[in-house]
Amino acid sequence: MKPGPPGLRSTRLLDQLRERIRYLHYSLNTEKAYLHWVRFFVRWHGRNGEMRHPRDMARQRWRRF
Repeated sequence: MKPGPPGLRSTRLLDQLRERIRYLHYSLNTEKAYLHWVRFFVRWHGRNGEMRHPRDMARQRWRRF
């Protein structure tokens, strides 16, 4: 049986994303692109002043994006 990925050390969303991308050995350009789209996604949903973590959003919001 293959061991799973190590646990995430950071509590911040973007830092967790960086950790996982680096664990998977993705390129720096891929990391930058993923970070850009995650930031854009969070800001797009928070444009009415209601910034929330993506895990707290309903699937409807994901689909609307």
